[in-house]
Amino acid sequence: MLTAPQLRAARALLGIDQQTLADMAGVSLPTIQRMEASSDYVRGVVGTLTKVLEALDRAGVEVIGDNATSSGGGRGVRFKVPAR
Repeated sequence: MLTAPQLRAARALLGIDQQTLADMAGVSLPTIQRMEASSDYVRGVVGTLTKVLEALDRAGVEVIGDNATSSGGGRGVRFKVPAR
């Protein structure tokens, strides 16, 4: 699951605006705006959410879910370890 704060943080890590993320994911700007305006978990069509997550992954950002390996044990985003 992805939260709206995680999505905004992922964009901030990359230094991109909403339109750039929309272009990277092949979705519309209003879709990204709706996702980021969600009160908690991002809601939407599974295929669209998948496109956004894949775009972030390609850009090198890892989305950390609850109870995933992280020092604080909570949700977040971080740069992925580059492939060797």
